[in-house]
Amino acid sequence: MQTPGVDGQTIAGNSLLTRYANLVKLPHTVFALPFALVGVVYASRSAVVTPVDIGLVLIAFTAARFSAMAFNRLVDYRFDALNLRTRDREIPAGRVSPYQTGVGVAVGAMVFVAAAALLNHVCLLLSPLALAWILGYSFTKRFTSWTHLWLGAALAIAPVGGYLAVTGTWSTPWWPLVVLACSVLIWVAGFDIFYALQDEEFDRDTGLYSAVVLLGQHSSILLAKVLHGITLLGLVLFGIGARLGAVYFVSIAMAAGLIAWEHRLVQPGDMSRLNAAFFRMNGVISIVVFLGVLGDRIW
Repeated sequence: MQTPGVDGQTIAGNSLLTRYANLVKLPHTVFALPFALVGVVYASRSAVVTPVDIGLVLIAFTAARFSAMAFNRLVDYRFDALNLRTRDREIPAGRVSPYQTGVGVAVGAMVFVAAAALLNHVCLLLSPLALAWILGYSFTKRFTSWTHLWLGAALAIAPVGGYLAVTGTWSTPWWPLVVLACSVLIWVAGFDIFYALQDEEFDRDTGLYSAVVLLGQHSSILLAKVLHGITLLGLVLFGIGARLGAVYFVSIAMAAGLIAWEHRLVQPGDMSRLNAAFFRMNGVISIVVFLGVLGDRIW
Protein backbone atom coordinates (compact mmCIF):
# COMPACT_ATOMS: atom_id res chain seq x y z
CA MET A 1 0.00 0.00 0.00
CA GLN A 2 1.34 3.43 -0.93
CA THR A 3 2.10 5.83 1.92
CA PRO A 4 2.33 9.62 1.79
CA GLY A 5 6.11 9.81 2.25
CA VAL A 6 8.09 13.01 2.22
CA ASP A 7 7.99 15.78 -0.38
CA GLY A 8 10.32 18.32 1.21
CA GLN A 9 10.06 21.78 2.73
CA THR A 10 7.43 24.38 1.85
CA ILE A 11 7.14 28.10 2.55
CA ALA A 12 4.01 29.48 4.21
CA GLY A 13 1.89 31.95 2.27
CA ASN A 14 -0.35 32.19 -0.77
CA SER A 15 1.21 34.90 -2.93
CA LEU A 16 2.24 33.98 -6.48
CA LEU A 17 5.91 34.35 -5.54
CA THR A 18 5.43 31.96 -2.62
CA ARG A 19 3.63 29.48 -4.85
CA TYR A 20 6.44 29.68 -7.38
CA ALA A 21 8.98 29.17 -4.58
CA ASN A 22 7.14 26.07 -3.40
CA LEU A 23 6.74 24.85 -6.98
CA VAL A 24 10.52 24.61 -7.33
CA LYS A 25 11.21 23.72 -3.67
CA LEU A 26 13.34 26.83 -3.20
CA PRO A 27 14.90 25.65 0.12
CA HIS A 28 16.48 22.75 -1.79
CA THR A 29 18.74 25.30 -3.52
CA VAL A 30 21.06 24.73 -0.56
CA PHE A 31 22.06 21.35 -2.01
CA ALA A 32 24.14 22.61 -4.94
CA LEU A 33 24.52 26.39 -4.54
CA PRO A 34 27.38 26.02 -2.04
CA PHE A 35 29.24 23.92 -4.62
CA ALA A 36 28.84 26.69 -7.20
CA LEU A 37 30.48 28.96 -4.64
CA VAL A 38 33.20 26.34 -4.09
CA GLY A 39 34.01 26.77 -7.77
CA VAL A 40 34.14 30.55 -7.31
CA VAL A 41 36.47 30.31 -4.31
CA TYR A 42 38.71 27.83 -6.11
CA ALA A 43 38.87 30.18 -9.10
CA SER A 44 39.90 33.04 -6.81
CA ARG A 45 43.35 31.45 -6.58
CA SER A 46 44.02 32.36 -10.19
CA ALA A 47 41.69 35.29 -10.90
CA VAL A 48 40.16 38.27 -9.13
CA VAL A 49 36.60 37.70 -7.92
CA THR A 50 34.41 40.79 -7.82
CA PRO A 51 31.08 41.31 -6.05
CA VAL A 52 29.51 41.52 -9.52
CA ASP A 53 30.89 38.07 -10.35
CA ILE A 54 29.40 36.62 -7.19
CA GLY A 55 26.06 38.30 -7.81
CA LEU A 56 25.86 37.04 -11.38
CA VAL A 57 26.79 33.50 -10.31
CA LEU A 58 24.00 33.56 -7.72
CA ILE A 59 21.51 34.88 -10.29
CA ALA A 60 22.59 32.38 -12.97
CA PHE A 61 22.46 29.41 -10.62
CA THR A 62 19.10 30.34 -9.11
CA ALA A 63 17.56 31.03 -12.52
CA ALA A 64 18.84 27.77 -14.02
CA ARG A 65 17.62 25.75 -11.07
CA PHE A 66 14.23 27.50 -11.13
CA SER A 67 13.84 26.76 -14.83
CA ALA A 68 14.87 23.12 -14.44
CA MET A 69 12.66 22.42 -11.42
CA ALA A 70 9.64 24.18 -12.91
CA PHE A 71 10.13 22.22 -16.14
CA ASN A 72 10.30 19.00 -14.16
CA ARG A 73 7.01 19.82 -12.42
CA LEU A 74 5.41 20.70 -15.75
CA VAL A 75 6.55 17.51 -17.47
CA ASP A 76 5.54 15.28 -14.56
CA TYR A 77 2.38 16.91 -13.25
CA ARG A 78 0.11 14.12 -14.49
CA PHE A 79 2.22 11.57 -12.62
CA ASP A 80 2.28 13.87 -9.59
CA ALA A 81 -1.52 13.97 -9.58
CA LEU A 82 -1.62 10.16 -9.31
CA ASN A 83 1.03 9.83 -6.60
CA LEU A 84 -0.21 10.11 -3.01
CA ARG A 85 3.09 11.72 -2.01
CA THR A 86 3.02 14.42 -4.69
CA ARG A 87 -0.63 15.07 -5.49
CA ASP A 88 -0.59 18.23 -3.36
CA ARG A 89 2.19 19.83 -5.40
CA GLU A 90 1.39 23.20 -6.89
CA ILE A 91 0.26 22.15 -10.39
CA PRO A 92 -1.95 19.14 -9.56
CA ALA A 93 -3.38 21.04 -6.58
CA GLY A 94 -4.26 23.99 -8.84
CA ARG A 95 -2.16 26.60 -7.03
CA VAL A 96 0.03 27.20 -10.11
CA SER A 97 -1.28 26.53 -13.62
CA PRO A 98 0.69 24.72 -16.34
CA TYR A 99 0.73 28.01 -18.28
CA GLN A 100 2.21 29.92 -15.32
CA THR A 101 4.77 27.16 -14.92
CA GLY A 102 5.72 27.36 -18.58
CA VAL A 103 6.18 31.11 -18.28
CA GLY A 104 8.40 30.54 -15.26
CA VAL A 105 10.52 28.06 -17.20
CA ALA A 106 10.99 30.52 -20.06
CA VAL A 107 11.79 33.48 -17.81
CA GLY A 108 14.24 31.44 -15.75
CA ALA A 109 16.02 30.23 -18.87
CA MET A 110 16.29 33.76 -20.29
CA VAL A 111 17.65 35.15 -17.02
CA PHE A 112 20.20 32.34 -16.87
CA VAL A 113 21.45 32.99 -20.40
CA ALA A 114 21.55 36.75 -19.77
CA ALA A 115 23.58 36.29 -16.58
CA ALA A 116 25.94 33.91 -18.40
CA ALA A 117 26.41 36.50 -21.15
CA LEU A 118 27.30 39.16 -18.58
CA LEU A 119 29.89 36.86 -17.01
CA ASN A 120 31.96 35.98 -20.08
CA HIS A 121 31.87 34.59 -23.61
CA VAL A 122 32.61 31.01 -22.54
CA CYS A 123 29.68 30.94 -20.12
CA LEU A 124 27.39 32.33 -22.80
CA LEU A 125 28.43 29.66 -25.31
CA LEU A 126 27.97 26.86 -22.79
CA SER A 127 24.67 28.10 -21.34
CA PRO A 128 22.41 26.43 -23.96
CA LEU A 129 24.19 23.10 -23.42
CA ALA A 130 23.78 23.41 -19.66
CA LEU A 131 20.08 24.22 -20.06
CA ALA A 132 19.53 21.29 -22.42
CA TRP A 133 21.13 18.91 -19.92
CA ILE A 134 19.29 20.10 -16.82
CA LEU A 135 15.94 20.29 -18.61
CA GLY A 136 16.51 16.90 -20.22
CA TYR A 137 16.71 15.27 -16.79
CA SER A 138 12.92 15.55 -16.49
CA PHE A 139 12.43 12.82 -19.12
CA THR A 140 14.97 10.30 -17.82
CA LYS A 141 12.67 8.31 -15.53
CA ARG A 142 10.83 7.26 -18.67
CA PHE A 143 13.78 5.38 -20.18
CA THR A 144 16.63 4.71 -17.71
CA SER A 145 17.09 3.35 -14.22
CA TRP A 146 20.12 5.63 -13.81
CA THR A 147 18.21 8.89 -13.79
CA HIS A 148 20.05 9.63 -10.52
CA LEU A 149 23.36 9.93 -12.38
CA TRP A 150 21.82 12.35 -14.88
CA LEU A 151 20.58 14.50 -12.00
CA GLY A 152 24.00 14.28 -10.39
CA ALA A 153 25.63 15.48 -13.60
CA ALA A 154 23.14 18.36 -13.76
CA LEU A 155 24.17 19.54 -10.31
CA ALA A 156 27.84 18.82 -11.04
CA ILE A 157 27.66 21.73 -13.49
CA ALA A 158 27.52 24.05 -10.45
CA PRO A 159 31.20 24.00 -9.37
CA VAL A 160 32.40 24.00 -12.97
CA GLY A 161 30.11 26.90 -13.78
CA GLY A 162 31.29 28.81 -10.73
CA TYR A 163 34.90 28.37 -11.77
CA LEU A 164 34.34 29.28 -15.43
CA ALA A 165 32.25 32.29 -14.41
CA VAL A 166 35.32 33.83 -12.79
CA THR A 167 38.15 32.66 -15.04
CA GLY A 168 36.56 31.92 -18.41
CA THR A 169 39.03 29.01 -18.74
CA TRP A 170 39.53 25.52 -17.32
CA SER A 171 41.61 24.96 -14.19
CA THR A 172 45.34 24.31 -14.12
CA PRO A 173 46.02 21.52 -13.36
CA TRP A 174 42.93 20.28 -15.19
CA TRP A 175 41.98 17.31 -13.07
CA PRO A 176 41.00 18.76 -9.64
CA LEU A 177 37.98 20.51 -11.16
CA VAL A 178 36.98 17.27 -12.91
CA VAL A 179 37.29 15.36 -9.64
CA LEU A 180 35.23 17.99 -7.82
CA ALA A 181 32.47 17.80 -10.44
CA CYS A 182 32.48 13.98 -10.34
CA SER A 183 32.29 14.07 -6.53
CA VAL A 184 29.19 16.26 -6.70
CA LEU A 185 27.69 13.99 -9.37
CA ILE A 186 28.15 10.86 -7.27
CA TRP A 187 27.03 12.52 -4.03
CA VAL A 188 23.80 13.77 -5.62
CA ALA A 189 23.15 10.38 -7.24
CA GLY A 190 23.49 8.72 -3.84
CA PHE A 191 21.03 10.93 -2.01
CA ASP A 192 18.63 10.93 -4.97
CA ILE A 193 18.52 7.14 -4.66
CA PHE A 194 17.44 7.68 -1.06
CA TYR A 195 14.70 10.02 -2.24
CA ALA A 196 13.51 7.46 -4.79
CA LEU A 197 12.98 4.84 -2.07
CA GLN A 198 9.61 6.30 -1.14
CA ASP A 199 8.31 6.03 -4.73
CA GLU A 200 9.36 2.44 -5.42
CA GLU A 201 5.81 1.08 -5.51
CA PHE A 202 4.40 3.97 -7.52
CA ASP A 203 7.24 3.97 -10.06
CA ARG A 204 6.97 0.23 -10.60
CA ASP A 205 3.18 0.38 -11.03
CA THR A 206 3.33 3.25 -13.53
CA GLY A 207 6.29 1.97 -15.55
CA LEU A 208 8.78 4.60 -14.42
CA TYR A 209 12.44 3.74 -13.93
CA SER A 210 14.83 4.18 -11.01
CA ALA A 211 17.68 2.31 -9.37
CA VAL A 212 15.28 1.39 -6.56
CA VAL A 213 12.83 -0.22 -9.01
CA LEU A 214 15.72 -2.07 -10.64
CA LEU A 215 17.60 -3.19 -7.52
CA GLY A 216 15.14 -3.08 -4.64
CA GLN A 217 15.52 -1.19 -1.37
CA HIS A 218 18.35 -3.15 0.25
CA SER A 219 20.65 -3.10 -2.77
CA SER A 220 19.81 0.53 -3.52
CA ILE A 221 20.76 1.62 -0.02
CA LEU A 222 24.01 -0.33 -0.34
CA LEU A 223 24.69 1.39 -3.66
CA ALA A 224 24.09 4.79 -2.06
CA LYS A 225 26.63 3.90 0.65
CA VAL A 226 29.21 2.99 -1.99
CA LEU A 227 28.55 6.17 -3.96
CA HIS A 228 28.92 8.34 -0.89
CA GLY A 229 32.14 6.58 0.03
CA ILE A 230 33.48 7.41 -3.44
CA THR A 231 32.28 10.99 -2.95
CA LEU A 232 34.42 11.41 0.15
CA LEU A 233 37.43 9.94 -1.63
CA GLY A 234 36.87 12.36 -4.50
CA LEU A 235 36.65 15.35 -2.17
CA VAL A 236 39.94 14.31 -0.56
CA LEU A 237 41.59 14.02 -3.98
CA PHE A 238 40.24 17.43 -4.93
CA GLY A 239 41.75 18.91 -1.78
CA ILE A 240 45.12 17.35 -2.60
CA GLY A 241 45.04 18.50 -6.22
CA ALA A 242 43.90 22.01 -5.29
CA ARG A 243 46.54 22.14 -2.52
CA LEU A 244 44.02 22.89 0.18
CA GLY A 245 45.00 22.81 3.82
CA ALA A 246 43.92 21.58 7.22
CA VAL A 247 40.72 23.63 7.43
CA TYR A 248 39.39 21.97 4.30
CA PHE A 249 40.27 18.44 5.38
CA VAL A 250 38.65 19.02 8.77
CA SER A 251 35.47 19.98 6.88
CA ILE A 252 35.67 16.75 4.88
CA ALA A 253 36.00 14.77 8.10
CA MET A 254 32.88 16.54 9.35
CA ALA A 255 31.10 15.78 6.08
CA ALA A 256 32.05 12.12 6.45
CA GLY A 257 30.46 12.06 9.90
CA LEU A 258 27.30 13.68 8.54
CA ILE A 259 27.09 11.18 5.68
CA ALA A 260 27.52 8.30 8.14
CA TRP A 261 24.68 9.72 10.24
CA GLU A 262 22.55 10.18 7.13
CA HIS A 263 22.89 6.49 6.33
CA ARG A 264 21.87 5.55 9.84
CA LEU A 265 18.64 7.47 9.38
CA VAL A 266 17.47 5.51 6.32
CA GLN A 267 16.69 1.82 6.67
CA PRO A 268 14.81 -0.52 4.32
CA GLY A 269 11.08 -0.19 4.93
CA ASP A 270 11.45 2.85 7.20
CA MET A 271 11.01 6.24 5.50
CA SER A 272 10.04 8.06 8.71
CA ARG A 273 13.37 9.92 8.93
CA LEU A 274 13.92 10.44 5.22
CA ASN A 275 13.23 14.18 5.44
CA ALA A 276 16.10 14.62 7.89
CA ALA A 277 18.39 12.43 5.79
CA PHE A 278 17.49 14.00 2.46
CA PHE A 279 17.14 17.68 3.23
CA ARG A 280 18.84 18.53 6.51
CA MET A 281 21.89 16.30 6.25
CA ASN A 282 22.68 17.00 2.59
CA GLY A 283 22.06 20.72 2.96
CA VAL A 284 24.46 20.84 5.90
CA ILE A 285 27.03 18.68 4.08
CA SER A 286 27.25 21.04 1.10
CA ILE A 287 27.57 24.06 3.40
CA VAL A 288 30.29 22.38 5.47
CA VAL A 289 32.34 21.60 2.36
CA PHE A 290 31.96 25.18 1.09
CA LEU A 291 33.00 26.62 4.45
CA GLY A 292 36.04 24.33 4.41
CA VAL A 293 37.13 25.66 1.01
CA LEU A 294 36.38 29.25 2.00
CA GLY A 295 38.10 28.87 5.37
CA ASP A 296 41.18 27.45 3.72
CA ARG A 297 41.24 30.38 1.27
CA ILE A 298 40.94 32.97 4.06
CA TRP A 299 43.38 31.42 6.48
